[in-house]
Amino acid sequence: MKWLITGGCGFIGTNLIRRLLEDDAEDHSIRVYDNFSVGERDDLEKIASFEEVSPDAPGDISDAGVELVVGDVRDSDATQRAAAGADVIVHLAAQAGVPTSVEDPRYDFEANALGTFNLLEAARHQDVDRFVFASSAAPIGDCEPPIHEEIACHPKSPYGASKLAGEGYCSAYHGSFGLKTVALRFGNVYGPLSDHKSSVVAKFIRRAMQGKTLEIYGDGQQTRDFIHTDDLTRAIVLAATQPNVGGEVFQIATNSETTVNELARLLVPILRKEGGLEDVTVVHTDPRKGDIRRNYSDTSKAEEMLDWRAAVELDDGLRQTTRWFLRQETEAVAGQ
Repeated sequence: MKWLITGGCGFIGTNLIRRLLEDDAEDHSIRVYDNFSVGERDDLEKIASFEEVSPDAPGDISDAGVELVVGDVRDSDATQRAAAGADVIVHLAAQAGVPTSVEDPRYDFEANALGTFNLLEAARHQDVDRFVFASSAAPIGDCEPPIHEEIACHPKSPYGASKLAGEGYCSAYHGSFGLKTVALRFGNVYGPLSDHKSSVVAKFIRRAMQGKTLEIYGDGQQTRDFIHTDDLTRAIVLAATQPNVGGEVFQIATNSETTVNELARLLVPILRKEGGLEDVTVVHTDPRKGDIRRNYSDTSKAEEMLDWRAAVELDDGLRQTTRWFLRQETEAVAGQ
C-alpha cells in the first residue's frame, strides 16, 4: 500500500510509521506531509531514513521507503499534489488543543475543518481508495458516558466543532463520491515519542523530570479514557484495510474511566521507581475552560466491525512511556 500520512512527523504519525515499517517495510510506501507545527524532521529521522521531495512537484508516491513533503493542509493545491498515487490517506494533521481553539477559533477552523476538506478533495480527485480521519470525543461535548457513536453531538469548544465538521465531511464524501472514509474518535493518547505532546501524561512526566510540580486542573475528578499508541496505531491500520467500514465512525479507546487524580496516583510511584524522582508533588489549579467533565468510550462497535480492542493496561503503558522519556534524557546528556 501507498500511504499519505498528514502530520506524520508528530506523535501519532511517527508511531504509525514505526508500526508500518516494523510490520513489513517492503509492503509499505509512505509519504509524510507536515508543516512542522509540532513535529520536526528530527522526529521523523528517529524512526526512519527518508527522502525529502519538492512540494511543488512531488510526483506519485514512490514504490518503497519513506518520503517527506513539507506543506500545510490549508494549501489546497499542495495537498492535491501530495496525494498523487496514494492508496490511503491517514489525516492526522490538526490543531489539537482545546485552549488554543478558544483563544484563536479562526485558526482552529482553518487547520481542522478546512484542512480536512482539502484532504478529502485531494482524495477524491486523486482516486484515493481509503481515507482515515483522526477525530476525538470532543464533538460529543458533555454527556453521560460511556460515549458511543449514536450519541448526538453538542461540542463545547471550537476544537470539538471543527472535528465534528471533519466527521460530517467524511460522511458526505462517502455518501456523495463513494470515498471509503473512516473517522476514528481517539481517546486520550499517550506513549513513546510524545516529547512534543501537551496532553496530561506527557506533561506530567516532563514536569516531574524537570523537578516541577504536577498541576491538576480543578478538583481532578474529571475522567479520561487513556489509550496507548500501540493500541491506537493498530486501530488505524485496521481502519485503513478492513473491508465494509466505509462511512463509519468508531470510538477508539479502552472502555475504562480514569480520573486525573487516579492517573497521578498511578504515575507518581512509577516516576519515583523508574527515575529516582523522589520529590514529585501534585497541586490543584483553576479549572480549564471548555474541558469535558467525564469521558470514556464504549468500544463495542470497533470490536465488532474492526476486530479491534485495546490490550495495553494503563500502568504498563505509563511505565513504558516513563522509561522512554528517561532514555531520551540519558541519550541527550550522553550526546552533549
